[in-house]
Amino acid sequence: MAEREAPGRIRIPSEAASTDSETVLTPEPNDTPPLDSTTLPEHAVETPTLGPTTPKSPKLSRNPSFSGSSSFQEDWDAFPPLDRLTVLDLLDNFALPQQLEKLQKGFSAQTEKVRKSREAFKNKSQMARERMVDEWRRRVPSAEEQLERYRKRMRKSVEKLGTRWNDTKVITLREKVSFIFGVLNILISGYLIGGYPDKFHLWYTMQVLYFMPIRFYTYHKRGYHYFLADLCYFVNFLLLLSIWIFPNSKRFFMAVFCLAFGNNAVAIIMWRNSLVFHSFDKVTSLFIHIMPCATLHCIVHLLDPETQRQRFPAIWTIRTSPPGSPTAYGNVVSMLAWSTIPYAFWQLSYYFFITVRRREKIAAGRPTSFTWLRKSYSKAWIGKLVLSLPDALQETAFMLIQYSYAVLTMLPCPLWFYSRYASAAFLMTVFIWSVYNGSTYYIDVFGKRFQKELEAMKAEVAKWQHSTEGSIASPLLGPQTGTEGLGIHDKQLGYMVGASVLDDGASSVGSSVENIPLLNDERAASATGAEVEDGDGGAKDVARERKKIFLEPGM
Repeated sequence: MAEREAPGRIRIPSEAASTDSETVLTPEPNDTPPLDSTTLPEHAVETPTLGPTTPKSPKLSRNPSFSGSSSFQEDWDAFPPLDRLTVLDLLDNFALPQQLEKLQKGFSAQTEKVRKSREAFKNKSQMARERMVDEWRRRVPSAEEQLERYRKRMRKSVEKLGTRWNDTKVITLREKVSFIFGVLNILISGYLIGGYPDKFHLWYTMQVLYFMPIRFYTYHKRGYHYFLADLCYFVNFLLLLSIWIFPNSKRFFMAVFCLAFGNNAVAIIMWRNSLVFHSFDKVTSLFIHIMPCATLHCIVHLLDPETQRQRFPAIWTIRTSPPGSPTAYGNVVSMLAWSTIPYAFWQLSYYFFITVRRREKIAAGRPTSFTWLRKSYSKAWIGKLVLSLPDALQETAFMLIQYSYAVLTMLPCPLWFYSRYASAAFLMTVFIWSVYNGSTYYIDVFGKRFQKELEAMKAEVAKWQHSTEGSIASPLLGPQTGTEGLGIHDKQLGYMVGASVLDDGASSVGSSVENIPLLNDERAASATGAEVEDGDGGAKDVARERKKIFLEPGM
């Protein structure tokens, strides 16, 4: 039976592959013989190529159709029969090893990455553990290391104390010399005021030439040289000019007298000048403020009229002029008028040469009288008033307040000029005030400072004692626990540190502080080896011996 076949299709005698458009033909017996390539038409034989091809027939499916299959089992076979394989199936089989190789490479790369991450994590964990162990060892050293640290700290403290002791010796010698000359200065000044008042201005000039260069050098070295432009130094300079260069100028003398007995003298109270004999700096400050008043008191009130007329004619003329005369300058109006001129000259010069031209350095921390007063009186009502103003107005307000203060202090100057006893009472008042400030310094400031230093030293030693109670005292009290390599002196140090804690059962921190031994104490080296090997008893004996030494009177 002959059937018509689609053009371009080959009829295979075996099981024919089905398509979506045709049914599968089953070969029958005694059918036509199989066709070979010689019997097929030329257009029916096509050689498959790997390049792109144009289909000559309707598109065929690579997979068999369920509807055209001869059985249900054939559609679900895992592998199609050989007669159903196509070129694309072969190509897919050829590409499968490449895909598998690519997947295998990806798996290998991921495995290598995971292995490296695991090794890096392991290394980091190991390093962190080593750092933690090192930190732990560093923070918790052994008893020997703690003993060595304690010895080093004690030795360093003793060396520092020795250095300070040597410095204190030098400072103490200088303070002793300052104390001697300060007392002699008061003694000689009082002797000259009572016995030779005509020579007192010479004594004042000598002291100015001695104190001022030293003050300039020390203040410039400490960065306080802006204080040298204050009014008190300006007044001393004007007084020297009045004594040695302008003794005939009545107006100049009245200006100097008002400034010396006014602002300069009251500054002892305002600036808290104190008579501290051992401090050269404080003695110099007191001299600058009180000696001009003492010199003027001698010149005005203690000289006989003839000597005054010959040596200081301006003073003699003012004192002998009748009221209302052109030379009678000993009144409030004349004094304030003529003293305002040099004061204004000083104030303007200070403002332009110090406040304006050195503004950057002052802002950087250089102290001046304005910054000192603003800090000292910040809690007072006048300080709060100035600080409440804008920054641009604070300096102007300070200058106005300073001038007002100068005017108030100069109002009683006619009384100081004409009355000898009023002038002496005023001098005694400001001098006693400086003595009171000095006593306050010696008792309150100096004593409290020494007490604070002593308490700080005790607190430091107590901290050392607390740090060595559990780590040094316990190992060293037992026999043969880390002391084989230590010398006699080091062993005794360890036993005495332990004994300061365990003496009398349970000692307090205060008693432990008193029992801390010094590393350079030669008494500790006098103990025998038996005392060292005796353990707790030997340590207690040494500690008790040191207690007796510390508690002896006069030590």
